[in-house]
Order: sequence, then C-alpha cells, then structure tokens
Amino acid sequence: MFKVSILVWIMLGTTLAGISLIVVLMVPSLAANAIRNIPYAVAVGFAVAMPLSYVVATRIRGGQGDARKA
Repeated sequence: MFKVSILVWIMLGTTLAGISLIVVLMVPSLAANAIRNIPYAVAVGFAVAMPLSYVVATRIRGGQGDARKA
C-alpha cells in the first residue's frame, strides 16, 4: 500500500500545491507579498497531501490493508 500511497501523493500534492498557488495569487492581501507566500503555500499543499494520499490509497485497496496478509 506504500507504493500506491506514494503515487497518489505525487498527483495529489501537485494538485493541492497548484490550488494553493492560485489562492495566493487571487487573494489581494496574499498577492501583495507573493514572493514570500508562494513557497509556503506550495509546501503546505504538499504536506496536506501526505495524509490524504494514505486515506485515498486505503480506499483504493478497499480498506483491506496489506494484500500479503491475506
């Protein structure tokens, strides 16, 4: 399940980083200091994607856990 989680994290992290980047650029108070806020927003997007990717990978596996245990 770890491999599936890594693959999901790559896709989900990129998506959430892009969404957070757009939010920084669209909110005027955040866009005023965009050069400082963009790296933080992208890092938060990737960090939030880590636990979400584990949840998605568990759902993909059907909540079964590790297949080798069966």
